[in-house]
Amino acid sequence: MTQSNLSPILDALKFRYACKKFDPSKRVSDNDFLSILEAARLSPSSYGFEPWKLLVVQNPELREALRPHAGGAHNSFNGASHFVILLARKSADLRYDSEYISYMLHEVQGLPEATAALKRSSFENFQRESFKLLESDRAMFDWASKQTYIALANMLTIAASMGIDSCPIEGFNRAGVEQKLSELGLLDLEHFGVSVMAGFGYRAETAPAKTRQSIEEIVQWV
Repeated sequence: MTQSNLSPILDALKFRYACKKFDPSKRVSDNDFLSILEAARLSPSSYGFEPWKLLVVQNPELREALRPHAGGAHNSFNGASHFVILLARKSADLRYDSEYISYMLHEVQGLPEATAALKRSSFENFQRESFKLLESDRAMFDWASKQTYIALANMLTIAASMGIDSCPIEGFNRAGVEQKLSELGLLDLEHFGVSVMAGFGYRAETAPAKTRQSIEEIVQWV
């Protein structure tokens, strides 16, 4: 693919920044936001097991309930058209022998029994030996959370390609947010934890100049 073919994608990446002030009078259309969600759905994941769930928080009262636990989200709460919490699955779902993995192998991926058994065996070896994920629930959750960032990145890029602004957010108290969502019946703590958040909308500010290191500083050819 030539540089000219990539130009629209690179233009979107240059357009995107972490928006700190959204215009509350402007709303992302339903079709455009569905495209952003579809970008997450189509994102790659390890073994294709999709260890995520997206919670779209549009209820103003719920946003206010989360405010004390998510200082980094205040700007988004104040004006973002849409607000998303990306959840990552936990060990209960992601162990190689879990019901969720069986569901993914058979119902979603539609693999024949013999192929599914081989893939499960490979996944067990990956978890047990390659990445040592079975050593702790935290290791498994962190591994799943890393993958939610792939989905998040695709959401941010697709949004930017449509002229929609966004702000990825890690500025929150995970325990506080999880407790509040659990109290409201929106989070099953056995199966999911909060990974990262993002606001989407339209900027009400001038974007700062984009600063990045040079290609030479971040890439080493060997």
